[in-house]
Amino acid sequence: MYLGSWLSRLCRGLSRPIGKTTQPTWGSLSRSLALSSQRIPELSSFVARTNTCGELRSSHLGQEVTLCGWIQYRRQNTFLVLRDWHGLVQVIIPQDESAASVRKILCEAPVESVVKVSGTVISRPPGQENPKMPTGEIEIKAKAAELLNACKKLPFEIKDFVKKTEALRLQYRYLDLRSFQMQYNLRLRSKMVMKMREYLCNLHGFVDIETPTLFKRTPGGAKEFLVPSREPGKFYSLPQSPQQFKQLLMVGGLDRYFQVARCYRDEGSRPDRQPEFTQIDIEMSFVDQAGIQHLTEGLLQYSWPDDKEPLVIPFPSMTFAEALATYGTDKPDTRFGMKIVDISDVFRNTEIRFLRDALAKPQGTIKAICVPEGAEVLPIFLNAKRNWSSPFAKFIIEEERLELAKLMEIKEEDMILLTAGEHEKACSLLGKLRLECADLLETRGVVLRDPALFSFLWVVDFPLFLTKEGSPTELESAHHPFTAPHSSDIHLLYTEPEKVRGQHYDLVLNGTELGGGSIRIHDAQLQRYILETLLKEDVQLLSHLLQALDCGAPPHGGIALGLDRLVCLVTGVSSIRDVIAFPKSYRGHDLMSNAPDSVLPEELKPYHIQVSWPTDLEEEEKASATPSNHLNS
Repeated sequence: MYLGSWLSRLCRGLSRPIGKTTQPTWGSLSRSLALSSQRIPELSSFVARTNTCGELRSSHLGQEVTLCGWIQYRRQNTFLVLRDWHGLVQVIIPQDESAASVRKILCEAPVESVVKVSGTVISRPPGQENPKMPTGEIEIKAKAAELLNACKKLPFEIKDFVKKTEALRLQYRYLDLRSFQMQYNLRLRSKMVMKMREYLCNLHGFVDIETPTLFKRTPGGAKEFLVPSREPGKFYSLPQSPQQFKQLLMVGGLDRYFQVARCYRDEGSRPDRQPEFTQIDIEMSFVDQAGIQHLTEGLLQYSWPDDKEPLVIPFPSMTFAEALATYGTDKPDTRFGMKIVDISDVFRNTEIRFLRDALAKPQGTIKAICVPEGAEVLPIFLNAKRNWSSPFAKFIIEEERLELAKLMEIKEEDMILLTAGEHEKACSLLGKLRLECADLLETRGVVLRDPALFSFLWVVDFPLFLTKEGSPTELESAHHPFTAPHSSDIHLLYTEPEKVRGQHYDLVLNGTELGGGSIRIHDAQLQRYILETLLKEDVQLLSHLLQALDCGAPPHGGIALGLDRLVCLVTGVSSIRDVIAFPKSYRGHDLMSNAPDSVLPEELKPYHIQVSWPTDLEEEEKASATPSNHLNS
């Protein structure tokens, strides 16, 4: 009885969520990136130093300290600046004969050499304080020094203000990682991931589960890397996401899963994409779309850096149709206006032939955007200045001008861009022009997108299917083939499947797709019908999933957030390669190790593979191939 009572109390205690903890201040790099918000980490535990280079202050005066780091700078052999990831500190080089050995080490060691220095913390002479350095009130009077490793001449200086090409940075990544910017980016990433783990595991009972990296080729989504096996003609596939595994975990009753998941796609690299990347992968049972959205908002709010403005939740939401009609894209940047306006009614009775012909076609429309002050800084197509002076404007009658000016709220220096044609194509074109105009305006000093503003947006109610490009009678999944249809649209699956909306939702941040997810199909019969009848897929490739769904699968759904993209946007860097420790180049190469590399023919024999060298034409076709643009989550 006593043991049972004790176990009950213990279980209740373990299941009770941990309360919120006090957030660390962001006064210095180390404080902002502390691994735990509950206590200051022991940064010098288990190592040869007593302190880090960035933590010493006037409160440490008189203390004997030992520091380890890289020589950042030396001046006139009288002092040097020592650097570690925590910061900088000035070290006074002793000049007296009794310390000749210390002086020799500190004066002769090349810049970027690794040294250990022991000495006393003293005040800087009056007037020589450096308010720009956190350690600027003190310096170290060196008493002992040890050269741990001398540095040869480097291909570039380890200073953030020194310009380096990205190719050079990637070739010598181990040197580029020493920069304060890269140190900050990677440590911020680590802290955000730790907070996400706290939120999911400690506060909401998620289970962190690793899923296999070697899997099998399955239909849908992006191209997968193939890995040869020693069985003739048989290959593994690197999964583009843990999609099927997390659904199977729900069938297995795990209820709440997450993983900092490694994902792979055999596609060209871009500023926001890599062949291998990381997702925060989440799945829940007995959940609806609103539940996943609330969880995601809470996760981001909890893990958001303290030096940024706190996130305001819930995030606004917009349907796919609204996003396309208003911004011309399914990932709109809502930090600025220049929205698309339907001006079809203005030209309903126009004498302008191409506008009249466009309106006569099915889905025909006329759309426009107003570019504020665009007439002053951009090439002019149609502007309000000097009586609408443009080659096109002379065909617009006065009544149409007045109505258009009123509808678009045009000012004298504004520019109007318009297009006529099928609704989706017209909106998509203006959406691209909207972003191009924003870029051009900002290069000329017009501030449109506040870099300190984080504008989140949910985009929902996507179509479940799209028509295949080049084959309008065939369908493909807009997201992936496991997305559940809207319950109110299920009847259309059997009559007009192209009109079915999916329970798919994307999270957009500042015009970038940050993540996506959906409520899944948990009915085996419905999943089989969509795969076999509508998508014409070989269901045998997914027989394991269909069998699992037939074994009492609960309703479930989830989301995957692109961790690289998230940290890239939070830090404000231009490429996700700046928030990944060892990224691939734009062409998917590791410039440091020269991967991918060739393999000798005898090393391929166990895999029953021979290399067939491509022709020049095949190489050109491969280089011009366009990768898909959806997160498989």
